[in-house]
Amino acid sequence: MWYTYKEYFETEVQGKMKNPYLECGKIVNTHGVKGEVKIEPWCDSPGVFARLPKVFLKENGEFVAYKLVRASVFKQLIVAGLEGIDDMDKAMLLKGRTLYAAREDFHLKKGAYFIADLEGLPVIDDESGVLYGTLREVINRGASDIYVIDTENGERMMPAVEEFVKRVDPDAGIYIRPIEGMFD
Repeated sequence: MWYTYKEYFETEVQGKMKNPYLECGKIVNTHGVKGEVKIEPWCDSPGVFARLPKVFLKENGEFVAYKLVRASVFKQLIVAGLEGIDDMDKAMLLKGRTLYAAREDFHLKKGAYFIADLEGLPVIDDESGVLYGTLREVINRGASDIYVIDTENGERMMPAVEEFVKRVDPDAGIYIRPIEGMFD
């Protein structure tokens, strides 16, 4: 059964809070003996990560800030020094941990959105208002992102290009014009 956007919005979207912290990378190894770490950045580019003033680790359900005292790009990774992490033993304890950044530390260009804000949004027909499903995931594998949409008929994938995506409202939904048969 298809729902209209209005029905879905009133029951599922209203009141959804944006997380003040966003996943931005993962510590993959140590670097040297002075406590530096190698980070796999999950930002638009390694340079975006390297310009962050601080990162956060989740410890006992709380976000704890660590100032980036130095950060440089090295082969698509970041080599960074975190305030208070000053030897290899301390750095080794962080290996495999996810890093977070404060939402306000990123500077998005107009028309750009955080993937975390899009996931879970309703995918709506731009003309009829029919609700096709919910955006579950955004895959980035090259030229354009791919939206993975959960529908009542299973998973559907759609390129996130202007031909299909007419507008995005991170507070309301993703409005599309699909080709015939895309959601059958």
